[in-house]
Amino acid sequence: MSQADVVVAPRPLSLDDGSPAARAWTLDPGMLHLNHGSFGAVPRVAQERQNELRAEMERAPVAWFPALPGRIAATRSRVADFLRTDAGDLALVPNASAGASVVHAALAARPGGDVVVTDHGYGAVTMGAERLARRWGGRVRTARVPLDADARQASGAVLAEVDERVALVVVDQITSATARRLPVGAVGAELAGLGVPFLVDGAHAPGLLAAPLDGLVCDAWVGNLHKWGCAPRGTAALVARGPLREELHPLIDSWGAAEPYPDRFDHQGTLDATGCLAAPTALDFVERTWSWDAARRYLDELAEYGARVVAEAFTGPGAGAVDVGMPVPGMRLVRLPEGLAATRVEADALRDRATAELGAEAAFTSFAGVGYLRLSAHVYNTPEDYERFAERCVPVVRRWAREAPTGL
Repeated sequence: MSQADVVVAPRPLSLDDGSPAARAWTLDPGMLHLNHGSFGAVPRVAQERQNELRAEMERAPVAWFPALPGRIAATRSRVADFLRTDAGDLALVPNASAGASVVHAALAARPGGDVVVTDHGYGAVTMGAERLARRWGGRVRTARVPLDADARQASGAVLAEVDERVALVVVDQITSATARRLPVGAVGAELAGLGVPFLVDGAHAPGLLAAPLDGLVCDAWVGNLHKWGCAPRGTAALVARGPLREELHPLIDSWGAAEPYPDRFDHQGTLDATGCLAAPTALDFVERTWSWDAARRYLDELAEYGARVVAEAFTGPGAGAVDVGMPVPGMRLVRLPEGLAATRVEADALRDRATAELGAEAAFTSFAGVGYLRLSAHVYNTPEDYERFAERCVPVVRRWAREAPTGL
Protein backbone atom coordinates (compact mmCIF):
# COMPACT_ATOMS: atom_id res chain seq x y z
CA MET A 1 0.00 0.00 0.00
CA SER A 2 1.38 3.40 -0.97
CA GLN A 3 1.49 6.38 1.35
CA ALA A 4 -1.43 7.92 -0.58
CA ASP A 5 -3.55 4.84 0.11
CA VAL A 6 -3.09 4.99 3.88
CA VAL A 7 -6.30 5.95 5.70
CA VAL A 8 -5.79 7.29 9.20
CA ALA A 9 -8.31 6.40 11.89
CA PRO A 10 -10.27 9.49 12.92
CA ARG A 11 -10.31 10.51 16.56
CA PRO A 12 -13.53 9.22 18.19
CA LEU A 13 -16.12 11.80 19.14
CA SER A 14 -16.82 12.45 22.80
CA LEU A 15 -19.50 14.14 24.85
CA ASP A 16 -19.09 17.48 26.60
CA ASP A 17 -17.78 15.75 29.73
CA GLY A 18 -15.17 13.85 27.75
CA SER A 19 -16.93 10.47 27.87
CA PRO A 20 -17.42 8.41 24.68
CA ALA A 21 -20.25 9.48 22.40
CA ALA A 22 -21.85 6.04 22.76
CA ARG A 23 -22.71 6.91 26.38
CA ALA A 24 -25.49 9.11 25.01
CA TRP A 25 -27.21 6.04 23.55
CA THR A 26 -28.66 2.94 25.20
CA LEU A 27 -27.16 0.47 22.73
CA ASP A 28 -25.98 -2.85 24.15
CA PRO A 29 -22.22 -2.40 24.74
CA GLY A 30 -21.72 -6.13 24.33
CA MET A 31 -22.63 -5.97 20.64
CA LEU A 32 -21.03 -4.33 17.63
CA HIS A 33 -23.45 -1.84 16.06
CA LEU A 34 -22.32 -1.31 12.49
CA ASN A 35 -25.70 -0.84 10.79
CA HIS A 36 -27.10 2.53 11.77
CA GLY A 37 -28.63 2.95 8.32
CA SER A 38 -31.35 0.31 8.62
CA PHE A 39 -33.25 1.32 11.75
CA GLY A 40 -31.26 4.15 13.30
CA ALA A 41 -30.56 4.50 17.00
CA VAL A 42 -32.29 6.98 19.31
CA PRO A 43 -30.16 8.96 21.78
CA ARG A 44 -31.13 8.77 25.42
CA VAL A 45 -32.31 12.39 25.58
CA ALA A 46 -34.82 11.81 22.78
CA GLN A 47 -36.05 8.60 24.41
CA GLU A 48 -36.56 10.49 27.65
CA ARG A 49 -38.38 13.30 25.86
CA GLN A 50 -40.71 10.82 24.16
CA ASN A 51 -41.40 9.15 27.52
CA GLU A 52 -42.27 12.54 29.01
CA LEU A 53 -44.65 13.24 26.15
CA ARG A 54 -46.30 9.84 26.50
CA ALA A 55 -46.79 10.43 30.21
CA GLU A 56 -48.37 13.80 29.44
CA MET A 57 -50.68 12.15 26.92
CA GLU A 58 -51.78 9.46 29.35
CA ARG A 59 -52.35 11.91 32.20
CA ALA A 60 -54.99 13.83 30.26
CA PRO A 61 -55.92 12.33 26.87
CA VAL A 62 -58.88 14.69 26.40
CA ALA A 63 -56.57 17.67 26.76
CA TRP A 64 -53.80 16.07 24.69
CA PHE A 65 -55.50 15.14 21.43
CA PRO A 66 -57.38 18.38 20.61
CA ALA A 67 -54.11 20.30 21.11
CA LEU A 68 -52.02 17.80 19.14
CA PRO A 69 -52.38 19.28 15.61
CA GLY A 70 -50.90 22.56 16.77
CA ARG A 71 -47.94 20.80 18.34
CA ILE A 72 -47.36 18.73 15.20
CA ALA A 73 -47.45 21.89 13.09
CA ALA A 74 -44.76 23.42 15.30
CA THR A 75 -42.66 20.27 14.94
CA ARG A 76 -43.04 20.41 11.16
CA SER A 77 -41.51 23.87 11.24
CA ARG A 78 -38.51 22.60 13.23
CA VAL A 79 -38.02 19.67 10.84
CA ALA A 80 -38.30 21.97 7.82
CA ASP A 81 -35.53 24.16 9.26
CA PHE A 82 -33.33 21.08 9.62
CA LEU A 83 -33.98 20.04 6.01
CA ARG A 84 -33.62 23.65 4.82
CA THR A 85 -36.99 23.66 3.15
CA ASP A 86 -40.37 25.41 3.55
CA ALA A 87 -42.61 24.18 6.37
CA GLY A 88 -45.62 24.86 4.16
CA ASP A 89 -44.42 22.10 1.81
CA LEU A 90 -43.73 19.51 4.51
CA ALA A 91 -46.01 16.93 6.11
CA LEU A 92 -45.04 14.37 8.74
CA VAL A 93 -45.64 10.70 7.89
CA PRO A 94 -44.71 7.43 9.66
CA ASN A 95 -41.85 6.55 7.29
CA ALA A 96 -40.62 7.04 3.75
CA SER A 97 -42.58 4.05 2.48
CA ALA A 98 -45.79 5.53 3.92
CA GLY A 99 -45.02 8.79 2.15
CA ALA A 100 -44.54 6.93 -1.11
CA SER A 101 -47.90 5.19 -0.57
CA VAL A 102 -49.53 8.60 -0.08
CA VAL A 103 -48.13 9.72 -3.44
CA HIS A 104 -49.22 6.55 -5.21
CA ALA A 105 -52.75 6.99 -3.88
CA ALA A 106 -52.89 10.63 -5.02
CA LEU A 107 -51.92 10.15 -8.66
CA ALA A 108 -54.77 10.39 -11.15
CA ALA A 109 -55.76 7.13 -12.81
CA ARG A 110 -53.66 6.51 -15.91
CA PRO A 111 -54.97 3.43 -17.79
CA GLY A 112 -52.01 1.52 -19.19
CA GLY A 113 -49.52 3.81 -17.47
CA ASP A 114 -46.05 2.50 -16.69
CA VAL A 115 -43.84 3.27 -13.68
CA VAL A 116 -40.06 3.57 -13.94
CA VAL A 117 -37.85 2.47 -11.02
CA THR A 118 -34.18 1.50 -10.80
CA ASP A 119 -32.54 -1.78 -9.90
CA HIS A 120 -31.15 -0.01 -6.81
CA GLY A 121 -34.63 0.82 -5.48
CA TYR A 122 -35.77 0.01 -1.96
CA GLY A 123 -37.88 -3.16 -2.06
CA ALA A 124 -40.94 -1.87 -0.21
CA VAL A 125 -41.20 1.27 -2.34
CA THR A 126 -40.70 -0.75 -5.53
CA MET A 127 -43.46 -3.12 -4.42
CA GLY A 128 -45.76 -0.12 -4.02
CA ALA A 129 -44.85 1.00 -7.55
CA GLU A 130 -45.65 -2.47 -8.85
CA ARG A 131 -49.07 -2.39 -7.19
CA LEU A 132 -49.76 1.02 -8.69
CA ALA A 133 -48.78 -0.18 -12.17
CA ARG A 134 -51.07 -3.21 -11.82
CA ARG A 135 -53.92 -0.92 -10.82
CA TRP A 136 -53.35 1.14 -13.94
CA GLY A 137 -52.97 -1.93 -16.14
CA GLY A 138 -49.39 -0.95 -16.93
CA ARG A 139 -46.04 -2.37 -15.93
CA VAL A 140 -42.91 -1.46 -14.01
CA ARG A 141 -39.83 -0.67 -16.05
CA THR A 142 -36.52 -1.14 -14.26
CA ALA A 143 -33.63 1.11 -15.25
CA ARG A 144 -30.36 -0.81 -14.89
CA VAL A 145 -27.71 1.44 -13.35
CA PRO A 146 -24.22 -0.08 -13.03
CA LEU A 147 -22.74 0.18 -9.55
CA ASP A 148 -19.88 2.31 -10.85
CA ALA A 149 -22.02 4.54 -13.09
CA ASP A 150 -21.32 8.26 -12.79
CA ALA A 151 -24.07 10.89 -12.69
CA ARG A 152 -24.34 11.22 -16.45
CA GLN A 153 -24.48 7.47 -17.03
CA ALA A 154 -27.00 6.94 -14.22
CA SER A 155 -29.37 9.69 -15.34
CA GLY A 156 -29.11 8.44 -18.90
CA ALA A 157 -30.11 4.93 -17.83
CA VAL A 158 -33.22 6.25 -16.05
CA LEU A 159 -34.30 8.63 -18.80
CA ALA A 160 -33.85 5.95 -21.46
CA GLU A 161 -36.86 4.17 -19.93
CA VAL A 162 -39.12 7.23 -20.18
CA ASP A 163 -41.60 7.61 -23.05
CA GLU A 164 -45.23 8.66 -23.52
CA ARG A 165 -46.53 5.63 -21.61
CA VAL A 166 -44.66 6.47 -18.40
CA ALA A 167 -46.89 8.02 -15.72
CA LEU A 168 -44.43 8.06 -12.79
CA VAL A 169 -40.69 7.82 -12.15
CA VAL A 170 -39.34 6.77 -8.73
CA VAL A 171 -35.62 7.18 -7.95
CA ASP A 172 -33.66 6.85 -4.71
CA GLN A 173 -31.59 9.86 -3.71
CA ILE A 174 -29.35 7.52 -1.69
CA THR A 175 -29.68 3.82 -2.37
CA SER A 176 -30.17 1.43 0.51
CA ALA A 177 -28.60 -1.80 -0.77
CA THR A 178 -25.73 -0.21 -2.68
CA ALA A 179 -24.83 2.87 -0.59
CA ARG A 180 -24.55 5.31 -3.48
CA ARG A 181 -26.26 8.45 -4.68
CA LEU A 182 -28.34 8.72 -7.81
CA PRO A 183 -28.56 11.98 -9.80
CA VAL A 184 -32.09 12.96 -8.82
CA GLY A 185 -31.41 16.61 -9.62
CA ALA A 186 -30.55 15.91 -13.25
CA VAL A 187 -33.38 13.40 -13.65
CA GLY A 188 -35.92 15.77 -12.09
CA ALA A 189 -34.94 18.64 -14.37
CA GLU A 190 -35.49 16.49 -17.45
CA LEU A 191 -38.78 15.02 -16.25
CA ALA A 192 -40.16 18.46 -15.44
CA GLY A 193 -39.76 19.42 -19.09
CA LEU A 194 -41.57 16.24 -20.12
CA GLY A 195 -44.40 16.66 -17.62
CA VAL A 196 -43.77 13.25 -16.03
CA PRO A 197 -44.46 13.00 -12.26
CA PHE A 198 -41.33 12.35 -10.21
CA LEU A 199 -41.08 10.82 -6.72
CA VAL A 200 -37.71 10.94 -4.95
CA ASP A 201 -37.09 8.35 -2.24
CA GLY A 202 -34.76 10.22 0.10
CA ALA A 203 -35.11 7.76 2.97
CA HIS A 204 -31.41 8.00 3.92
CA ALA A 205 -30.90 11.67 3.07
CA PRO A 206 -31.92 13.60 6.25
CA GLY A 207 -28.77 14.00 8.30
CA LEU A 208 -26.44 12.53 5.69
CA LEU A 209 -27.03 15.42 3.29
CA ALA A 210 -27.09 18.94 4.70
CA ALA A 211 -29.74 20.22 2.28
CA PRO A 212 -31.24 17.28 0.38
CA LEU A 213 -33.92 19.38 -1.33
CA ASP A 214 -31.77 22.24 -2.57
CA GLY A 215 -32.16 22.61 -6.34
CA LEU A 216 -34.26 19.48 -6.56
CA VAL A 217 -37.24 19.56 -8.94
CA CYS A 218 -39.75 16.85 -8.11
CA ASP A 219 -43.42 16.37 -7.37
CA ALA A 220 -42.74 14.69 -4.03
CA TRP A 221 -39.79 13.75 -1.83
CA VAL A 222 -39.84 11.45 1.20
CA GLY A 223 -37.15 11.08 3.87
CA ASN A 224 -36.79 9.27 7.18
CA LEU A 225 -35.79 11.17 10.30
CA HIS A 226 -35.33 7.99 12.33
CA LYS A 227 -32.24 6.93 10.38
CA TRP A 228 -29.38 9.44 10.32
CA GLY A 229 -31.43 12.04 12.19
CA CYS A 230 -31.69 9.62 15.15
CA ALA A 231 -35.34 10.55 15.81
CA PRO A 232 -37.72 8.01 17.34
CA ARG A 233 -39.02 5.55 14.77
CA GLY A 234 -42.20 6.39 12.93
CA THR A 235 -40.96 9.86 12.02
CA ALA A 236 -40.50 10.90 8.41
CA ALA A 237 -41.07 13.89 6.15
CA LEU A 238 -43.07 14.18 2.94
CA VAL A 239 -42.27 17.30 0.90
CA ALA A 240 -44.43 18.32 -2.06
CA ARG A 241 -44.06 21.48 -4.10
CA GLY A 242 -46.01 21.05 -7.33
CA PRO A 243 -49.69 20.69 -8.31
CA LEU A 244 -49.80 17.15 -6.91
CA ARG A 245 -49.52 18.49 -3.35
CA GLU A 246 -53.21 19.43 -3.22
CA GLU A 247 -54.12 15.80 -4.03
CA LEU A 248 -52.04 14.36 -1.18
CA HIS A 249 -54.00 13.02 1.78
CA PRO A 250 -52.88 11.11 4.88
CA LEU A 251 -53.39 7.37 4.95
CA ILE A 252 -56.01 7.90 7.68
CA ASP A 253 -59.01 10.14 7.02
CA SER A 254 -59.62 12.15 10.17
CA TRP A 255 -61.17 15.45 11.28
CA GLY A 256 -58.61 17.45 9.38
CA ALA A 257 -59.58 15.96 6.00
CA ALA A 258 -61.02 19.25 4.77
CA GLU A 259 -57.88 21.21 5.69
CA PRO A 260 -55.37 22.13 2.96
CA TYR A 261 -52.04 20.37 2.50
CA PRO A 262 -50.03 19.93 4.71
CA ASP A 263 -52.34 20.84 7.62
CA ARG A 264 -54.56 17.82 7.09
CA PHE A 265 -51.61 15.55 7.90
CA ASP A 266 -51.49 17.07 11.40
CA HIS A 267 -54.79 15.31 12.22
CA GLN A 268 -54.34 11.54 12.50
CA GLY A 269 -56.92 10.51 15.07
CA THR A 270 -55.48 8.76 18.09
CA LEU A 271 -52.11 7.80 16.64
CA ASP A 272 -49.22 8.10 19.08
CA ALA A 273 -47.39 11.14 17.69
CA THR A 274 -44.85 11.39 20.52
CA GLY A 275 -42.06 10.15 18.26
CA CYS A 276 -42.60 13.06 15.89
CA LEU A 277 -42.76 15.54 18.75
CA ALA A 278 -39.49 14.20 20.17
CA ALA A 279 -37.67 14.36 16.83
CA PRO A 280 -36.35 17.92 17.34
CA THR A 281 -34.74 16.77 20.60
CA ALA A 282 -32.62 14.26 18.68
CA LEU A 283 -31.74 16.72 15.93
CA ASP A 284 -30.83 19.43 18.43
CA PHE A 285 -28.75 17.04 20.52
CA VAL A 286 -26.37 16.28 17.64
CA GLU A 287 -26.17 19.94 16.61
CA ARG A 288 -25.55 21.15 20.16
CA THR A 289 -22.95 18.49 20.99
CA TRP A 290 -20.87 18.38 17.80
CA SER A 291 -22.78 20.23 15.02
CA TRP A 292 -24.20 18.30 12.11
CA ASP A 293 -21.41 19.45 9.81
CA ALA A 294 -18.76 18.06 12.17
CA ALA A 295 -20.76 14.87 12.65
CA ARG A 296 -21.00 14.30 8.90
CA ARG A 297 -17.26 14.81 8.47
CA TYR A 298 -16.52 12.33 11.24
CA LEU A 299 -18.85 9.59 10.09
CA ASP A 300 -17.56 9.86 6.52
CA GLU A 301 -13.93 9.58 7.64
CA LEU A 302 -14.89 6.72 9.92
CA ALA A 303 -16.79 4.81 7.23
CA GLU A 304 -13.81 5.15 4.89
CA TYR A 305 -11.45 3.87 7.56
CA GLY A 306 -13.81 1.04 8.51
CA ALA A 307 -14.22 -0.07 4.91
CA ARG A 308 -10.45 -0.25 4.43
CA VAL A 309 -9.91 -2.23 7.61
CA VAL A 310 -12.72 -4.69 6.94
CA ALA A 311 -11.90 -5.07 3.24
CA GLU A 312 -8.29 -5.94 4.02
CA ALA A 313 -9.52 -8.69 6.34
CA PHE A 314 -11.85 -10.05 3.64
CA THR A 315 -9.14 -11.52 1.45
CA GLY A 316 -10.29 -13.96 -1.20
CA PRO A 317 -11.77 -14.08 -4.73
CA GLY A 318 -13.70 -10.89 -5.46
CA ALA A 319 -13.72 -9.58 -1.89
CA GLY A 320 -12.69 -6.03 -1.09
CA ALA A 321 -13.72 -2.40 -0.86
CA VAL A 322 -16.03 -1.14 -3.61
CA ASP A 323 -15.83 2.23 -5.33
CA VAL A 324 -19.34 3.25 -6.36
CA GLY A 325 -20.06 5.86 -9.01
CA MET A 326 -21.52 8.51 -6.71
CA PRO A 327 -20.33 7.88 -3.14
CA VAL A 328 -22.33 8.78 -0.04
CA PRO A 329 -21.02 10.34 3.18
CA GLY A 330 -20.93 7.84 6.00
CA MET A 331 -21.73 4.71 3.98
CA ARG A 332 -19.43 2.25 2.23
CA LEU A 333 -19.66 -1.12 0.50
CA VAL A 334 -17.35 -4.09 0.99
CA ARG A 335 -17.73 -7.01 -1.38
CA LEU A 336 -18.16 -10.33 0.38
CA PRO A 337 -16.36 -13.54 -0.57
CA GLU A 338 -17.99 -15.55 -3.32
CA GLY A 339 -20.78 -17.79 -2.06
CA LEU A 340 -22.29 -15.29 0.37
CA ALA A 341 -25.49 -13.23 0.09
CA ALA A 342 -26.12 -13.68 -3.63
CA THR A 343 -29.81 -12.89 -3.08
CA ARG A 344 -31.76 -10.67 -0.70
CA VAL A 345 -33.05 -13.72 1.18
CA GLU A 346 -29.50 -15.03 1.62
CA ALA A 347 -28.30 -11.58 2.69
CA ASP A 348 -31.03 -11.35 5.34
CA ALA A 349 -30.14 -14.83 6.60
CA LEU A 350 -26.50 -13.79 6.89
CA ARG A 351 -27.51 -10.67 8.81
CA ASP A 352 -29.52 -12.75 11.28
CA ARG A 353 -26.72 -15.28 11.71
CA ALA A 354 -24.13 -12.55 12.34
CA THR A 355 -26.37 -11.01 14.98
CA ALA A 356 -27.06 -14.31 16.74
CA GLU A 357 -23.62 -15.94 16.54
CA LEU A 358 -21.18 -13.04 16.34
CA GLY A 359 -22.96 -10.36 18.34
CA ALA A 360 -22.60 -7.99 15.39
CA GLU A 361 -25.45 -5.91 13.97
CA ALA A 362 -24.39 -5.45 10.35
CA ALA A 363 -26.11 -4.91 7.01
CA PHE A 364 -25.56 -7.58 4.39
CA THR A 365 -27.00 -6.75 1.00
CA SER A 366 -27.22 -8.19 -2.50
CA PHE A 367 -27.05 -6.48 -5.87
CA ALA A 368 -26.92 -8.13 -9.28
CA GLY A 369 -26.21 -11.51 -7.71
CA VAL A 370 -23.26 -10.27 -5.64
CA GLY A 371 -23.17 -10.06 -1.85
CA TYR A 372 -21.95 -7.00 0.04
CA LEU A 373 -21.42 -5.75 3.56
CA ARG A 374 -22.85 -2.24 3.79
CA LEU A 375 -21.16 -0.15 6.46
CA SER A 376 -23.07 2.84 7.83
CA ALA A 377 -21.41 4.78 10.62
CA HIS A 378 -22.76 7.25 13.12
CA VAL A 379 -21.27 9.42 15.83
CA TYR A 380 -21.36 6.69 18.49
CA ASN A 381 -19.15 4.42 16.37
CA THR A 382 -15.38 4.33 16.75
CA PRO A 383 -12.47 2.95 14.70
CA GLU A 384 -12.21 0.16 17.27
CA ASP A 385 -15.65 -1.10 16.26
CA TYR A 386 -14.40 -1.89 12.76
CA GLU A 387 -11.09 -3.23 13.96
CA ARG A 388 -12.92 -5.63 16.27
CA PHE A 389 -15.23 -6.72 13.46
CA ALA A 390 -12.25 -7.32 11.15
CA GLU A 391 -10.33 -9.29 13.77
CA ARG A 392 -13.13 -11.27 15.41
CA CYS A 393 -15.97 -11.57 12.89
CA VAL A 394 -14.46 -11.53 9.41
CA PRO A 395 -12.54 -14.83 9.84
CA VAL A 396 -15.79 -16.53 10.84
CA VAL A 397 -17.70 -15.07 7.90
CA ARG A 398 -14.92 -16.23 5.58
CA ARG A 399 -15.29 -19.72 7.03
CA TRP A 400 -19.04 -19.57 6.42
CA ALA A 401 -18.28 -18.77 2.77
CA ARG A 402 -16.06 -21.83 2.46
CA GLU A 403 -18.62 -24.04 4.13
CA ALA A 404 -21.56 -22.81 2.06
CA PRO A 405 -20.52 -22.95 -1.61
CA THR A 406 -24.14 -22.61 -2.71
CA GLY A 407 -24.58 -19.39 -0.77
CA LEU A 408 -25.79 -18.20 2.65
